[in-house]
Amino acid sequence: MADTGLSEDQQAHLQLSDGSASLHGNLVAQIRAILVDGELADGTRIPEGELCQRFNVSRTPLREALKVLAAEGFVVLRPNRGAIVAPLDPAEIPPLFEFKGALERLIGLTAAERASDTEIAELEQIHLALDAAAVKGDYKLYTRLNYMFHRNLAAASKNAILTQNYDVIQQRIWRYRFIVNEYEKRCRESFAEHERIIIALRARTPLDLAERLEFHNRRTAEAMSAALC
Repeated sequence: MADTGLSEDQQAHLQLSDGSASLHGNLVAQIRAILVDGELADGTRIPEGELCQRFNVSRTPLREALKVLAAEGFVVLRPNRGAIVAPLDPAEIPPLFEFKGALERLIGLTAAERASDTEIAELEQIHLALDAAAVKGDYKLYTRLNYMFHRNLAAASKNAILTQNYDVIQQRIWRYRFIVNEYEKRCRESFAEHERIIIALRARTPLDLAERLEFHNRRTAEAMSAALC
């Protein structure tokens, strides 16, 4: 992995995982990464045999992992015909981001008051790594760091139910994010929005942080819709 300026522990969490250290959780994360990176095209059949060999698992755990990914919207399960990569559907962007916007506001209201100084320092470190990735034009790394930033900020709310629901919606959105952040203009805009989020977090101003997160969410939704039209 490229030098990000992050600790080894932080770099280990850059993959889009579900936070589980189990074999099942790791398998889900590995297949999800393949789908997010576009290794398998939309609408193509999932090559179960190849994946079993690649990850050294039998078909039973593989199919259990595919069920999880189907629930997240990454694959479509077809009875007796196997699973396929779920096609990207621009029509689901508005409702996904409408729900996510409500979560972002709650994260802002709670994290501003509950985040520890250590958590804020870690978020600032990720923010600096985001800047480095944007400057290098490494948009895939930028997107993964962006995921880490928002996930850590949600965790700083100290509300487990909020964090769990936020993680679910983020997983649904993630394939779209890789498309949008590959545009340099949006990547730089996104970083500028993150800069304002960090300022509000440092100041511990709940309403300001909530509004900046909502604005960032709204602009990302607009960029995604435009990119997929």
